[in-house]
Amino acid sequence: MIFITGGARSGKSRYAQQLALQLSNNPVYVATARHWDDDFEKRIQRHQSERDERWTSIEEEKHISGLSLSGKVVVMDCVTLWLTNFFTDTQYDIDASLQQGKLEIDKLDTANNTYIIISNELGMGMHAETEIGRKFTDLQGWMNQYIAQQADKVVFMVSGIPMTIKG
Repeated sequence: MIFITGGARSGKSRYAQQLALQLSNNPVYVATARHWDDDFEKRIQRHQSERDERWTSIEEEKHISGLSLSGKVVVMDCVTLWLTNFFTDTQYDIDASLQQGKLEIDKLDTANNTYIIISNELGMGMHAETEIGRKFTDLQGWMNQYIAQQADKVVFMVSGIPMTIKG
């Protein structure tokens, strides 16, 4: 498991995709985003246009551990959007969201697959104005810590530059 984290527009997805293509000629891209609105749809389409025919794309909002991916290099993009799905579905229950997310990470078949998991460091940005925003920032931070502990390698992206901080 390789965990790639950093700020918004720090080059995480590009780096993850390049890494996946170094490890496999036919990687899998697992998109966790919900199609919330037209603006988000444009963001999804931009991400899709960055991948060519070598990629298999799968959309899965929450249950990534149930996908049939044996022997694959998998880019999961991203933890923030994935956690948002748990958070909204549990009516903003931090503990339930964290428990469900950890369970999915624990069930990933890392013996037969390589997972490249992308996340955001929300706590390094601006302080959320709303209580729900602050709760989500906490949830994100705790989930990032959990995944980083499980990961074999952790990369922090800064201005498009990968900095290995574990492994």
